[in-house]
Amino acid sequence: MTDKELLELAAKAAALERTKGGYINDRFMPVNWNPLKDASDTLSLIVRLELSIEYHDGYVIVETKDGGSVSQELGHNPFDATRRAIVRAAAEIGKDMK
Repeated sequence: MTDKELLELAAKAAALERTKGGYINDRFMPVNWNPLKDASDTLSLIVRLELSIEYHDGYVIVETKDGGSVSQELGHNPFDATRRAIVRAAAEIGKDMK
């Protein structure tokens, strides 16, 4: 899945609407949103979607409140890996939404 697809599905899970110039949040305010790069956007996903994060043996594991999980190798940049795992978990939630 491309980063664009991940972001679109994660935005859907977080109730953000996609527009030409970015996203509109639930208060109808335009936002420049990219949780793959911006930790505050990532934190917003964690809180909105009630995600849990754990670290084990060089991996980050993100669990959703419905029991799903995503794991990501930490590699050389654990911050990037953690943000990516969170966005991947949010995208899984977005995929399941109708």
